[in-house]
Amino acid sequence: MKANILIVDDEIAICELLTLALEQAGFTVQAAYDGKEAWIKLAEQAPDLLLLDWMLPGTSGIELARRIRQTDNLRTLPIIMLSAKSEEDNKITGLEIGADDYITKPFSTRELISRIKALLRRRAPDRLEQQLVHGELTLDVISQRVHTKSGEISLGPIEFKLLEFFLRNPNRVFSREQLLNRVWGSTVYIEDRTVDVHILRLRKSLNKAELPPMIETVRGSGYRLSPA
Repeated sequence: MKANILIVDDEIAICELLTLALEQAGFTVQAAYDGKEAWIKLAEQAPDLLLLDWMLPGTSGIELARRIRQTDNLRTLPIIMLSAKSEEDNKITGLEIGADDYITKPFSTRELISRIKALLRRRAPDRLEQQLVHGELTLDVISQRVHTKSGEISLGPIEFKLLEFFLRNPNRVFSREQLLNRVWGSTVYIEDRTVDVHILRLRKSLNKAELPPMIETVRGSGYRLSPA
């Protein structure tokens, strides 16, 4: 499974150059040109690694990195900060705010790719955490695929994140508000009713696979994973 890289840089030429180089190196690449667009993509599906420019229109890269480190489901996302700011104080600020690495522009794409691979290798144990199994269902965190004995279950990115969250937290009831904070992130504004819609979609996908009911509704409280 190819690692997915999200590039956040307002310079289109740099995004295109990096996209080409990273795709040739075997990565899947997405790009965003400002903090708002980046946050939407992060809320939809977290990448395996973020290349983040310091200077962005609106929300700065530093502010975006700070928000990421304060969001439960993005807290451990590997971040490489890209910046024309070469002073030592700027590098220290970037690293202290939560970046895992800091590269000064202009840089060699070969060096960048080497640093990306090294960071992904270091972070792999945190992300792998083996496969999550519940009865006949197996969720692979790295490939982001869900399988049963009869084949693969197709899930949208939010449904996948919901299922992964429930599998990691069995025997616990979660309110809609808790699910919003833990799955979508506390800084994303979404109505409580949205949780019900995605739970319904998840249930339909699991039912199509002829699995026993997995997501229980606890009246007046929220939802929980059924015992295997």
